[in-house]
Amino acid sequence: MKFGKAVVKARVPIVIVSLLLAALSVLGMLGTRINYDMLTYLPKDMETSVGQQVLLDDFGKGAFSFVLVEDMPDKDVSALKEKLAQVDHVESVIWYDSFADISVPKELLPDELYNAFNSGDTTMLAVFFDTSTSADETMEAISDIRSIAGKQCFISGMSALVTDLKELCEKEEPIYVAIAVVLACAAMMLLLDGWLVPFVFLACIGISILVNLGTNYFMGEISYITKALSAVLQLAVTMDYSIFLWHSYNEQRETHDDPREAMAVAIHETLTSVVGSSVTTVAGFIALCFMSFTLGSDLGIVMAKGVVFGVIGCVTTLPALILLLNKPLQRTRHKSLIPRMDRLSGFICKRFWVFLILFALLVTPAYYGYSKTNDEVYYDMGQCLPEDLPFVKANEKLSEDFNVSSTLMLLVDADTPAKQVKEMAGEMEKVDGVAYVLGLDSLLGDRIPEEIIPDSVKNTLQSDNWKLLLVNSEYHAASDAVNRQIDTLNGILKRYDPDGMLIGEAPCMKDMIETTDHDFDVVNAVSIVAIFLIILLVEKSLTLPFILIAVIELAIFINLGLPHYLGQSLPFIAPICISTIQLGATVDYAILMTTRYKSERKKGADKRTAVNTALTASIPSILVSGLGLFAATFGVAVYSDIDIISSMCMLMARGAIVSMLCVIFFLPALLLLCDRIVCATTLDLRKIRK
Repeated sequence: MKFGKAVVKARVPIVIVSLLLAALSVLGMLGTRINYDMLTYLPKDMETSVGQQVLLDDFGKGAFSFVLVEDMPDKDVSALKEKLAQVDHVESVIWYDSFADISVPKELLPDELYNAFNSGDTTMLAVFFDTSTSADETMEAISDIRSIAGKQCFISGMSALVTDLKELCEKEEPIYVAIAVVLACAAMMLLLDGWLVPFVFLACIGISILVNLGTNYFMGEISYITKALSAVLQLAVTMDYSIFLWHSYNEQRETHDDPREAMAVAIHETLTSVVGSSVTTVAGFIALCFMSFTLGSDLGIVMAKGVVFGVIGCVTTLPALILLLNKPLQRTRHKSLIPRMDRLSGFICKRFWVFLILFALLVTPAYYGYSKTNDEVYYDMGQCLPEDLPFVKANEKLSEDFNVSSTLMLLVDADTPAKQVKEMAGEMEKVDGVAYVLGLDSLLGDRIPEEIIPDSVKNTLQSDNWKLLLVNSEYHAASDAVNRQIDTLNGILKRYDPDGMLIGEAPCMKDMIETTDHDFDVVNAVSIVAIFLIILLVEKSLTLPFILIAVIELAIFINLGLPHYLGQSLPFIAPICISTIQLGATVDYAILMTTRYKSERKKGADKRTAVNTALTASIPSILVSGLGLFAATFGVAVYSDIDIISSMCMLMARGAIVSMLCVIFFLPALLLLCDRIVCATTLDLRKIRK
């Protein structure tokens, strides 16, 4: 009560401080770097990550791209090459004139060299950058190359992908927030009892979102997925807290003449319920931090922080705004459109055995679809982008004209004899799906003496410690075929050089697949155990945690199983994040109903009456919460052209509805079935005998 009275007394300073914090947070938000490269979240001790650092330290090369040019005379291509070499942060550009004078007929070149740079009317240049794949400088260089080369130019590679992704995200992200705000506001206007109150809620939540995004500055950088989803997710999962306070305040007004006294009591009551409710949500997000693929901790920390700021805003800024706007808020109240739920509750309790049978029938197909969906995810980030983006077009052209779908890089000890390197390259070229292997030793052949190769080319492909070879593969990155190919190539490489490294986009993708497969199991286990313990402490029961988690886990199985039955493939990160987020964000629905059921049982009600009363009282709150989460995410899912964002928002929207329905229809049936054992294993129900 002291805290509530202090907030009421300091309502004007609280609003002023909140607005100042929001303004400062905008500066922090603008100063936070956004990372668009998923591969940087791999563990730093993996061979692919170590190899990328070696490439940067020894060769001065971070990123790598192929530039394809159509219908351009050789002399113009040579001139273009010189222009590209002058672009900031372009370390080197290799074309066939790097090895032989442009006057030398191409037909006299070794087949490997000719085929590497020419296919019909298309010629290819290899561009190396002195900065990392997703560095801001690299993305600027990609944009400069596109402007120099014009429409005849196609640029492939991860740097081109992150450049296009950045432009698309920057265009779409403000619209995500606008859609979420409009639809959430519309839902609240219909489901709540006031026309003005949704705007006050959104003002308070908006300040909390800005503070959360602003404090990301201290993290250095966040991923584009975190940036795109954090505002929408925070709006969706913290909206309930504002609704709790509003309902509590209006209840207290019936017994308190002074609005300030009513608000002080409402803050006291809301703080207890909101902290209890938010703990499970925070636990769900914190579970993501146990991923070794550190994108999980990036999203988990930001979202857990967002929930905490949402709780603080709910019990400080929101009460202050409500009191300052109390008169217009009361004048614009209307009757809630949610009807009484006693008839629905009576039907569910009377026919509870029907829902028990349905629950049992759904478990097997839901879990089967869920397990299959996890096996059918995709890892190729190119698949998440619209087909008309320049990167996607460049990759299609590279595949069609040069039969190259991914490029791998080999780092071989510089002391390895040239003969062995040629033998190794020859052995690798016989591996299924390998188009060709390019390196200084393999390119020289018998017709080009090493003495005539410029030092710039030698320095590009060889350092004091390492020789660099490019392996062009016909298989797409993250495919089963390329992963088998990588295993074979690694086997060959280790025979010639045990310390050699195979790096590049495809090997990194393979590491990401193996890492996230393990992470999925870890995160699921951590989130379930953490939330089990929270429910155990909150409900003081050994059996209720099993019942509540069983209901929400079935909802998760249904939600994540549907893509398998609908023939959809999800981005790999979606099932990992959604299973945890859905559990943490929607188990509150079950806790709300169970807490009321326990309260009724302690008052002496029999099991059917207790469940019926709990269901009748809980359905309106569950509907508002579930439909609010649905509204905030569904519009973004429909609008976004980035499949990762669209898929995750659609899963969250559908998950909110599925969890809501499972809690309303299945939880009462399970409580009625297990009432006797629940009473026997729940600390404050053990004396109940009927």
